[in-house]
Amino acid sequence: MTTYTVGYFVGSLSSKSINRILSKALVRLAPDNLEFFEIPIGDLPLYSQDYDDDFPPEAIALKEAIGRADAILFVTPEYNRSIPGALKNAIDWASRPWGQNSFDHIPAAVIGASIGAIGTAVAQQSLRAVLSFCNARQMTAPEAYIHYSPEVFLDDGEVTNDATAAFLSNFMVEFRDHLVRVLTVLPRQ
Repeated sequence: MTTYTVGYFVGSLSSKSINRILSKALVRLAPDNLEFFEIPIGDLPLYSQDYDDDFPPEAIALKEAIGRADAILFVTPEYNRSIPGALKNAIDWASRPWGQNSFDHIPAAVIGASIGAIGTAVAQQSLRAVLSFCNARQMTAPEAYIHYSPEVFLDDGEVTNDATAAFLSNFMVEFRDHLVRVLTVLPRQ
């Protein structure tokens, strides 16, 4: 069985991020042939086109990390009905300079958790619009707007509710199947 490498972004910079906990749960529940590494975004300076001829080391490292991944998983909170500024900044860096978009044709999935009733539905739609422009090959279903509660999601990523664990496990199987389909048609360079 082929093993695939998945880079993942946690959209929150908070050390107590519930989306970081969700990312741990997803890694735990993923099929065995997926290997994961987090792509950090906290040290990136704000993107400016002035850097396009001389990227800083943090942005070079970001692009190199994406280049090592077979697919990308975005785990994001919702801030003011959109994605966090740090995540958008990372996407801007990775998609530049013009003609060197790191997300071009990469398999991608979007998920997020919130304490609110609608999860991160609006942020995910915002992120999907950005990823469409970046030409990422997005998994469109199942959608996953996760309602977070500390009784269900333990800090180490264990999920105590069987139905939630089954849903997230299925999401990760679907993501694996999606990335295999995309890579069959569009192998990574």
